[in-house]
Amino acid sequence: MKVTKSEFVISAVRPDQYPEDALPEVALAGRSNVGKSSLINRMINRKNLARTSSTPGKTQQLNYYRINDELYFVDFPGYGFAKVSKSLRQAFGNMIETYLMQREPLKLVLQMVDLRHPPSKDDRLMNEWLMHYDLPLCVVGTKADKIPKTRRDKHIKMIKQELGIGPGGLFIPFSSEEGLGRDELWSVISQYTGVGQETPATAESENETERD
Repeated sequence: MKVTKSEFVISAVRPDQYPEDALPEVALAGRSNVGKSSLINRMINRKNLARTSSTPGKTQQLNYYRINDELYFVDFPGYGFAKVSKSLRQAFGNMIETYLMQREPLKLVLQMVDLRHPPSKDDRLMNEWLMHYDLPLCVVGTKADKIPKTRRDKHIKMIKQELGIGPGGLFIPFSSEEGLGRDELWSVISQYTGVGQETPATAESENETERD
């Protein structure tokens, strides 16, 4: 997908703050410092639209990014929530659960896990929760460039086994540094949101141009 326009829209904490234009939404969930902001920036080919931080837990709201005026990326607070109070962790949990259970434009959840390590307890709990409620899910293994190519398949197999991802489950290894997995992930996003898919009319027009 060619991204020509991307912008930060709002940091929301309540449903009444969510955008009302009904564009399809893709949510990004993952533990603190797993690379959600870096993934967003790589997907849209910009360096700093989504701010990265060396301090885990920096994101404390649902951050909305509008892409090509066609869909939103919705960046969640990292679960684990770094060094925050118990009451704040509870508030984050309630905010995320409300969104996931009630948000009609939500079309896909990207659960991001660090490909270098076995899934954490929080990774497994989030995955079980998403599967239990039958939410559309693609697991993304980040920081693939940190693993030698000869060992990546071993790590991918480990993650799939730990999370119970079967033959029909979606899993994409990803590198924000190298761009590995970017096209595959856009293809999945397009499949679930309908954004960027070629319409029959468009295909016919292109074929006529080729014949001319």
